[in-house]
Order: sequence, then structure tokens, then C-alpha cells
Amino acid sequence: MAGGAQETPRQRMIGMMYLVLTALLALQVQNEVLEKFYFIDASLQDAKEVGLSTNSKIITSMSEQIKESGSNQRDLAVLKKAQDVKDESAKMIARIQDIRKAIIEAMGAIDPETGAYPQGDKYDDINRLMLGTGENQDGFAFKLQDELNAYVNKVAAIDDTLGPILKGAGLMPLAKEKADEPRYQAPKYDGMEWEHINFQNTPMVAALAVLSQLENDVVKVETKSVDAMRGRIGEFQIKFDKVSAMASAESNTVAAGTKYKASMFISATSTTLAPKMSASGAGAVRVDGDGVGTVEFTASGGTTEGAKKTWQGSITIRNAAGEDTTLTVKKEYTVVSPVIEIESGTINSLYLKCGNDLKVKVPALGVEYNPSFTASGGSVLNGSGGKGSIILVPNSASVTLNVTSGGNPIGSKKFGVKMVPKPDVIPKGLNMKQGGACPRSITMLAVADESFKSQLPKDARYRVAKFRVTLARGKRPMGVVEGNGQTADISSLGQKAKPGDRLIIETISVQRMNFQNNVENVSIGQSVLTYSIN
Repeated sequence: MAGGAQETPRQRMIGMMYLVLTALLALQVQNEVLEKFYFIDASLQDAKEVGLSTNSKIITSMSEQIKESGSNQRDLAVLKKAQDVKDESAKMIARIQDIRKAIIEAMGAIDPETGAYPQGDKYDDINRLMLGTGENQDGFAFKLQDELNAYVNKVAAIDDTLGPILKGAGLMPLAKEKADEPRYQAPKYDGMEWEHINFQNTPMVAALAVLSQLENDVVKVETKSVDAMRGRIGEFQIKFDKVSAMASAESNTVAAGTKYKASMFISATSTTLAPKMSASGAGAVRVDGDGVGTVEFTASGGTTEGAKKTWQGSITIRNAAGEDTTLTVKKEYTVVSPVIEIESGTINSLYLKCGNDLKVKVPALGVEYNPSFTASGGSVLNGSGGKGSIILVPNSASVTLNVTSGGNPIGSKKFGVKMVPKPDVIPKGLNMKQGGACPRSITMLAVADESFKSQLPKDARYRVAKFRVTLARGKRPMGVVEGNGQTADISSLGQKAKPGDRLIIETISVQRMNFQNNVENVSIGQSVLTYSIN
């Protein structure tokens, strides 16, 4: 069976029966197997009649359609081609039917009582009738292959469009040479050609089933060709069969107290026209089944005030004379630069080397908003607040955030950058104004600026890393203790301390942990505190 492109359920059923037929031919012939051949042959004959009847109804419908539309001469020419295909198919099927009759006359018709051919399992007469005797090659099969291929060539010559269609469906040639048919490459077919593969030593009922399949291949050629001709009916006429109400406004945005003005009209499109459309900036335009095209492209080059731009489209259709006609349309539109909105607790200025959380929105883009970000003077990290949520980390006196959406530039936003305020360093629990007894230990705290801490708590985590405590009496140092960390044990100084002495506390190193939990040293300048011992 010839292969093809997309098939109807009926064609798929025929193909399945042919696969079964091929498999049965390879089996040892027994009565049970012969019964299957009877069934396949009868089913294929029924399928052939259904296909021929369907195609006849299609041609009748084409004729009625042409009459209703005024009997256009071009459509009548297409109808004649469909009928010519039908006539060629009828001749080919009649030829195959003649071969069937010759086989049945030679070997006997179905016995009404048994419902079977008397010689259904015999093949000597099949070899003689289909392959001939000796080297004469005068059997039906030798001519049948050439006749089938000549038939499909005649059909392809009826219209220039049919050859590519039939070749694409695997129907041209119709009776393929052994070298061109993958099914014939099995070792059992070595030394055999088309006529021997299909009919040599083939029981009568199987040979009839093979002929029925060939008839269905003819019907398939007819169906493909008639469908192609049907698709061309009316292509030379412009029929507007889709009508809808339309409105076009001068502006979709108006101010309160001003007039809104729009034109309202009827729009008609054609579902059979198959127009080709294109637009500047958009290339080819997708056209739906109603003949309506959708122009879509990414607007660029807008300004805050609005930049006036135009696009031009073209629609090409086949006119009543069968010639291509191109219509053009020009449309003006306004491109406005989208406004970038920033949500942040530090929107006016950001803090240097800190994780400044921002939420970047572009309301004008709506669901099309698909942002990505870069920065000059800093770096950008993904935030945890979903689309548009970022962490901006400045590393210079100012930082510019660049916003794109779907790969298209949207705009930029520049921010000033503030230095992180220095923390206050204080000893925990000591009254620095009044003084007191010498403590056994001192804990130094680095306290973040309250405003900075409230805005960026993850960047406002400080600790004193190192400090020095000196016991002074007058101008003389009496002892020194260094603390590595926030707390230092100064009990050794307490043993030497007397009323009137002083503890001089000098902070050497302060560190800050940022939002990424990285630790950096903080420069706080000279930090010296004095505690009086009473």
C-alpha cells in the first residue's frame, strides 16, 4: 500500500488491512488463513465503493457551489479537472476489475452454499494468469505495474499542483519498484520483482485481496486529487463571509470634561481568502481562520511626552482575475517611555557596600513585565520578593540602576550613595561621668546608628574586635591590658588601682557583619574613653 501524509480513519483502516494481508501472505496457507483473506478482500471492496461514492458526492457539491457563485469560468475549469481525475480512476479500476473477472472465470466463482471459492487455495492458475508461462512475461501482473504508474502520471498531468501532492503522499509512483519499497527488502524477496512479490505462488483469495488493495490505492489517488481541486473552488472570487461591528477611537484616553470621539463601522473578512500579510517592524503577520491578522512588535524609542511613530502593513490577496493584489495600510501610534517606580526604605539615597532592598515596578508593562537589571557603580543581586525584587549594593559615590524587560531597555534610575554612619563605642555598665570602683572586667559595645539600623538591620551588626585598657596614676601608666574581643579581664589592674586613678579605654578595632554575613573592619578613627576610679 502506498504511504502518505495525514490520512482519514477510513484510509488508516485500509492500511491496517493491507498490513494484515501482507502478514498472511507470508504464512503457510491453511483453511483458517484463507478465511481471513475472504474477509480482507470483501472489506477492501466495500471500502473502495465508499471512497468512490464520497468522491462523487464531493464533485457534485463542487458543481452546485460553482452554480451558486455565478459559474466562474476558472472554477468550471477546476471542476473539469476533478472530473477528469474521476474518469482516469474509473478506467484504472475497470482494468483491475477485468483481471478479477478473468481470475474468477478461470478458477470458479464463490459457491453459494459454502461461501468460498472452490479453488480459493490454489495458485497454479494465478501463476499462469498473472505471471504468464515460460519467459514470455505475458501475464496480467507485468502490464499492471506499468498501467498503475501510467495512471498516476496521467492524473498528475491534469493539474500542475497534483504531482507534488501525490509525491508527498507517497502515491507517485503507485506501484513502486522493488528497490524503492522498504517492505520488499527482506531476504525472502531476493531475485523477485513487483509482479512476483505480489502474485507468485499466491492463493486465489489472496491474489484477489491484493487486487482489491490496488483498487483502494487508486481511490486514494483520486481522493487526494479531488480534495486538492475542491480547495481551489472559489479561490478566484473574494467572498466576505465574516461580518462584525468595529469601532476606532481618536484616543483611548480622554480627560474629564473633554469629548470622546470614535468612528463605528461594519468590518467584513473572508475565511476562504487566505491572505498574506506583513508589517514593518513585525515581518510576517499571523493570520487566523477568519482572515484576520495580528500585528505584534516591541515598541522602542519612546519619550516621557510620547514619540509619534507609524507602521505600515501590506495585505496580498488573489483577485477575481486570479492575480495577486496588494493593499496597504498605514497606522500612527505613540510610544511613551515607561515610568520606573522604586519601593524602598532608602529610596532617596543608598548606603555604601550594603544590601539595599528595592522593589522595581513598571506599571505600564503590565503582565509583559519580565525584568532584568544591571548597575554601574555597584552590583545587583536577586531579592526574595518576587518579580522586580532586587538587592542593590553600591561601591561608589553614586550608582545607576539599568532596567530592561524581555531584553528591551526600559530606562535607568540614578541613586546617591551615603557612607555607613560610624557606630558608637561604649563600655557596658560603666558610669563614665561619675566613675566608680575598678571593675574586674570590661565589655565594649559597638552600637549602630539607630536610623541606619532601622533601615538595614542586616548590615548594622557590629562588634568590638580589640581594645586596650590602661591604668593611669597622674601621668604614669601603672598597667596595661588588651582585650581581643568585646570583653577583657582587668582584675590585675584592679589590684593596683587606688582612688584617684583612671582607666583609659582605647578602641583599636571594630568589625561589621553585612547582609551576606561577611565581616569587614570599620574605621572609627580615634576612640578614647576615660573612667575615674573613686
